[in-house]
Order: sequence, then structure tokens, then C-alpha cells
Amino acid sequence: MTDTPGLRALIEQATSPILLPGAPNALTARVIEQAGFGAVYVSGAGVTNTYLGMPDLGLMSVTELVGHVAAMAESVSIPLVVDADTGFGNALNVQRTVRQLERAGASAIQLEDQVSPKKCGHFAGKDVVSMQEMVGKVKAAVDARLDEDLLIIARTDALSTEGLDAACERAAAYSEAGADILFIEAPTTTEQMAHIVRTVPGIHMANMVEGGLTPLTSRDELGELGFSIALYANAAMRGAVAGMRQVMDHLRTHGDTKDAADLMISWSDRQSLVRKPEFDELDRRYAADLPVQGVIA
Repeated sequence: MTDTPGLRALIEQATSPILLPGAPNALTARVIEQAGFGAVYVSGAGVTNTYLGMPDLGLMSVTELVGHVAAMAESVSIPLVVDADTGFGNALNVQRTVRQLERAGASAIQLEDQVSPKKCGHFAGKDVVSMQEMVGKVKAAVDARLDEDLLIIARTDALSTEGLDAACERAAAYSEAGADILFIEAPTTTEQMAHIVRTVPGIHMANMVEGGLTPLTSRDELGELGFSIALYANAAMRGAVAGMRQVMDHLRTHGDTKDAADLMISWSDRQSLVRKPEFDELDRRYAADLPVQGVIA
């Protein structure tokens, strides 16, 4: 591992919105780090899709999430922004969730104000808890963290249920409660996006979901609107699935992969990605000495 800037420093030093790609597992986090990104987002939807093969409907447990975060933290040196859904319960559960994720290696933890079980922010049929309940959760998260550099991201899904002004009111309340980053999910127009940043002071994150409700907006445009973070939560996973389908189509059609090398990373690239040379060196360093012959203890 090498020393890298923390998430707070990345945001403060950036002259344009930081690009935050999502990863569902440690291997994808390695790819994102190798590509030169400064942070990675642990996507709740991505983990649920890849680990459980299920949709983003609040089906993952906190234990499963913590295990994935720990594996990613051990695999990369860049900050991990962790999607903790609703915090897995009430304010007391939120405190335990924050402590577990901080110990596992999170640099930021995102909490949302949906009722449990939650749904993907771009699905229909969402509902939210009261603003007062979510304020309590944000305060609990802030009190639970041991490191002040652990950032708390407060997400609201109230725009689709209560309207834009109510969503902005919630975001302002969550900021007052101590949230470091604000995330109003699923605005449907650039006018709404501009209104959010203009109305609520703070650091704002925009979620760019291909096929979702929010218009895909360039990094420069997001910067002009006033956003500090551009989230691409599942672009890497969706690209990987497209690649897997190509290879499987080739195998089914041809009966082998002899001519499919251009569809896959090479053997050596794969071993480099998972740091096999580093583990080989560790294996040599810690190899046991040969036993002394003829000596009986």
C-alpha cells in the first residue's frame, strides 16, 4: 500500500468534481485503482447484484457488507466510500453499522432516509422516514465515528415522494445535524440539479445512473452546476457483465476460447492485477528453513 490523499483532501483540492466509480468487490476495486481514480464507491446495489444475484431491494445484511468492505480495504490504498443503505435499522443500529464499517476500512459512509427495506433510488415505489428520524440517524452516525476524517454522507430520496423543496429542506437539516456530504437522489432535470446546489449550501454528490431518472451530465457541466462528486456507482460492473457475455457467446458458438484472447485480459495481466508477484515475494521471505538432519529434540 502507498500513502494516498484522504477523501476530504481529494474534494478540497479538486478543481472539478471528483469521479467516483463504484465497485461490487475487491477485484473491481483493484481495476478502479489501477485506472488512476482517487477513490472507490462500495455500491450496495453492486454487492447485492454480484454476491447475491438479487436486485437492490435492501436484501443484503450489514455483516455481508462489512466483509466486502474489509476485503476491498485490504486490496486497495484509495479511500472507500461505503453505501450503507438505511444503516440497517434505527439510530442505535446506525451507530453499530458506522463503527463496524469504520473498523473495516471505510473512509466515508452513506446513509439514506428511505424506509426499510429500501429500494434502488431509481426504482418506483420508494418511501421515506420522517425528517426527524433521519436527523437522529445522522447525529448517531457522527457521534459513532472515531476518526473525524470519516465522512458521513446523507442521502434523501424525498424528491420523488415529497417534492423538490421538501428534499432540499431535508438535505439542509441533515447538514445541520453534521452530515459532511449531501446527496439528493434522482433529480429528473438539470434545472432541479441547479436548484439543489443553489438552495442548500454544502458539498453535493450527483449520481449518474445510465438508464436512470437523472440526466447524464458531463463532469464539466456538473462542476458548473456546483457539484463536487460525480458518482458512477455501477458502470464498472455493467461493463464487466457485457464483457462476460461476449466471452460466453464466443465459447458457446465456437466450443473453445482459442480465438477469444482479445476479449479477455491476459494471464500475466490477471496475475498482476491480484498482486501475485507481491505474494510470491512474501512467500519467499517467510519460507521455513529446511530442518536440520539427524537432530532429535
